[in-house]
Amino acid sequence: MKCNNSSNTPVTGSVLVIGGGVAGVQASLDLTELGYKVYLLEKTASIGGAMARLDKTFPTNDCSLCILAPKLVEAGRNPNIEIITNAELISLNGKPGSFTAKVLVKPRFIDETACTGCGQCSLYCPRIIADQYNERLELARCAHIDYPQAVPTSYYIDAKACLRVNYDSCGLCASLCQKKAIDFDQSEGIRELNVGAAIVAPGFGRIKEEFLEKFGWGLYEDVLTAFEFERLMCASGPTNGEIVRISDGRHPKRIAFLQCIGSRDERCGNNYCSSVCCMYAIKEATMAKEHDPDVQITLFYMDVRTHGKGFDAARERAIREHDLRIVYARPARVEQIDGQLLLTYVAENGRNFHEFYDMVVLTNGLEAVEDAEKLSESTGISLNSYNFAYTGIWSPLSSDREGVFVAGAFQGPKDIPDSVTQASGAASLCAGLLKEARDTETLSITYPEERDVSNEEPRIGVFVCSCGINIGGVVDVKKVQEYARTLPGVVYATDNLYTCSQDTQRHITEIIREYNLNRVVVAACTPRTHEPLFQATLRAAGLNRSLFEMANIRDQCSWVHMNEPQAATEKAKDLVRMAVAKAQHLAPLPEQELPVVKSALVIGGGVAGLTAALTIAEQGYYCTLVEREHRLGGRALALTADRLGNDPRQEVSMLIEKVKSHPKIRVCTGAVLSSVSGYVGDFRSTISIGSKTEEISHGVIVLATGGRPYIPKGKFFYGESSRVITQIELEERLASRRPLLPGTKHIVMIQCVGSRGNDLSYCSRVCCGQALKNALRIKKLAPDIQVVILYRDMRAYGFIEDDYREARRKGVIFQRYSLENPPRASLQKDEKSPLAVLVWDSLLNREIEWKADLLVLSTGIVPEDVQDISKILKVPTTEDGFFLEAHVKLRPVDLAVDGVYVCGLAHSPRSIDESIAQAQAAAARACLPLARGKVEPEPIVSMVDKEKCIGCGACEQFCPYNAIRIYKEGKRRKASTLAASCKGCGICAARCPVLAIEMGRFTYHGIMAQIHAFSGKEIENE
Repeated sequence: MKCNNSSNTPVTGSVLVIGGGVAGVQASLDLTELGYKVYLLEKTASIGGAMARLDKTFPTNDCSLCILAPKLVEAGRNPNIEIITNAELISLNGKPGSFTAKVLVKPRFIDETACTGCGQCSLYCPRIIADQYNERLELARCAHIDYPQAVPTSYYIDAKACLRVNYDSCGLCASLCQKKAIDFDQSEGIRELNVGAAIVAPGFGRIKEEFLEKFGWGLYEDVLTAFEFERLMCASGPTNGEIVRISDGRHPKRIAFLQCIGSRDERCGNNYCSSVCCMYAIKEATMAKEHDPDVQITLFYMDVRTHGKGFDAARERAIREHDLRIVYARPARVEQIDGQLLLTYVAENGRNFHEFYDMVVLTNGLEAVEDAEKLSESTGISLNSYNFAYTGIWSPLSSDREGVFVAGAFQGPKDIPDSVTQASGAASLCAGLLKEARDTETLSITYPEERDVSNEEPRIGVFVCSCGINIGGVVDVKKVQEYARTLPGVVYATDNLYTCSQDTQRHITEIIREYNLNRVVVAACTPRTHEPLFQATLRAAGLNRSLFEMANIRDQCSWVHMNEPQAATEKAKDLVRMAVAKAQHLAPLPEQELPVVKSALVIGGGVAGLTAALTIAEQGYYCTLVEREHRLGGRALALTADRLGNDPRQEVSMLIEKVKSHPKIRVCTGAVLSSVSGYVGDFRSTISIGSKTEEISHGVIVLATGGRPYIPKGKFFYGESSRVITQIELEERLASRRPLLPGTKHIVMIQCVGSRGNDLSYCSRVCCGQALKNALRIKKLAPDIQVVILYRDMRAYGFIEDDYREARRKGVIFQRYSLENPPRASLQKDEKSPLAVLVWDSLLNREIEWKADLLVLSTGIVPEDVQDISKILKVPTTEDGFFLEAHVKLRPVDLAVDGVYVCGLAHSPRSIDESIAQAQAAAARACLPLARGKVEPEPIVSMVDKEKCIGCGACEQFCPYNAIRIYKEGKRRKASTLAASCKGCGICAARCPVLAIEMGRFTYHGIMAQIHAFSGKEIENE
């Protein structure tokens, strides 16, 4: 998108981001790396949104707040992000590139800059309020902080409850605050911000309480919403993670989960599917079983919609391992009899059932934010019929006001990975709009000069984390901390409630300086998500980031030994002792700053590849687009209508023309990638175009290799009868002059042909929507034709539920079948006779027959064969053949190899609008190193001792990244590491026969010190 600011007003290099949830935070972080200042507007007192209230994510089983906290801290200490809390937008005037945002800022009554987070004000505050963070299951004080890791870390005063604010009495907190941070003279104020663009990402709203009451919530104490149950399970929640009945404190023995509460329900006006509820119910049920293996859990579904990447496998594993009971029924209400909760429902076989439960969890859906209409008015954007932001299929992140973009659950109900993806995509669109003003308003992040510790004796500081009770509920953290004080080289040891919180990061910096520490050990959770956070803290304190070591006493200790607290504590001591022993051998490693070739390579010319290339080029960077076919457009050209009735081929043709005519894009068709060498910032790729080859240089790579329809060979007489076709073939027929053969009266569609079974184990996500779309097209052409859809679960997620409802209204017949009793087809001898499709009817308790003049098979999506590319780039794939992202929640479009990104069907099955948003996200992530103009690779690289090296070449032969070269030094052969290409995997060190190679931070002496420390021996000086 180009900025159509027709006046001579200069483009402003800053962006307003509305909403401090995971989408708003991710968009802000990406924008600053792309070279823009961000004003992050949050209506509550802290950022983090709903994700900060979750216990764990699924299926990764990560602690939700633990993986979110580093992002919050990063945003909080980023000089190019100004977080404005307790604020709301009043108006947004002006043109793209030059808006004026008028913001109302409400008082916190506590000065953020002066508050140290000591908690004295809360300790003595006499006013008790409901704790909103804990879903009102616990009490809080009027002066409080939402949660210990909250950003900003300042406390605030609830203006509605404060005695001093409302009645001019009390004021005890102000008299006790030693920092004089409490200021009751604060008042509302208006701020005017000059911004070039805006991203609206306020998250989602809650289902109305009056609707929840219909299912007993608020009437019976043991009827909880899913959010309340989430806090109940959480280690930092009101019961410290113990699942108990609110009414009597007993452990429930039978729990029921009711799905679609506030979703797919005309009674509350939310006819759409909230998309996430099925999966998070499975997650909560799994976690409840982990808390108490003996609890019996029943989940009541209309359809099981676990349509995300890897979600079906996680669901099946959870049901199998935890014996979860699935019932296809929708209880109409909840009653309480003698302290137990009664559910009455009609099963699929028509029988009535009455069952008692100790606890009922209402899996409530996602609504649009409460103030959506007000936000629409202030931003000037339109809403859809459900009060979510209105966007188009071909521009899913753009509102109908130029320069204003949307992301996350405000665009429509979605899960965390899709919210993070959309946030990055929206950031890329802002960057393209404001490219003229890149780096005009940002400050450079500088670190103090690094202290030389090479001649100092090790002075180690140990910080042991309780992680609420994630660790502290099992491990005796105090004993571990006291033990750490006794270890050689340790001059300081302490324990923290949350070591990853913003105030603790500041505290670590202060302690390093106060105690002159030159090594730091943190005993907490996983370095996979937290190591970069702590390393940045070391750099802020003037230490080399490689002087850091981490002991994982959560994943490797408290979580796996939750029923053995004493043994877990001893193991935690072992892990800390080993980490300290290794830390004594840590040495500063030199940082590298390498220049970046400011161009990109996009592999794949379908919708995702075209969009990624165009988005990169719109940000001002050159891009080479490689497509192996001789035409662009990919599989989208096989579609003849989208769900709104528009022809996708016209949209694809316009996209192709934009790409072909863009001066910064070079298109290579009939071309394949032959080889790749180099590293992020400086890749060199060989492209074969026909009989010719050429080498190009580029800084990043985007993989958009696409997918293809599954061919149902040998299924339902496909290929044997002209009356059996696939949905893709039906698409072509419906756009032709004679879409249906004369005499066609009965059409049967069978869902999940080849999917969710032995052929394709996963859900292809789009098949149900495509069947609904084509069924409605048939009904529009010939209303009298009988259309029957046989399905396992009708996965019409999001707003596709409208199509499902419309299809039923138009007379389309839906019948569920099970995997145990799949449909069967019978081919008549006469080709002109209809097929007979047999399916078991659970209500009639017998097999019934449907006539099919046309049998349409809904087949899934198969990824293109990418094994060659996977090997060339050293990027992993899933067992299903899709590329495996670096982190499903935090880095959904990044791959494990730096500088390589993925989007579209190469990532997983998805719809056109989802592929476009993901391509824009991949473009944003790819442009980060291009915008910085330099990369700083990890200093953990292999180091060759030239004196020991015998030049055998084993290291060069086995290095998967081509990071080692053999050269001649006089008459002798020696090995040398290309530091920029090295990924620190250690294969070379393991293969070296004379131990001439060591890895930074993982030296021979360091590892041996750990081993000896575990055995209780001191390492010998060699």
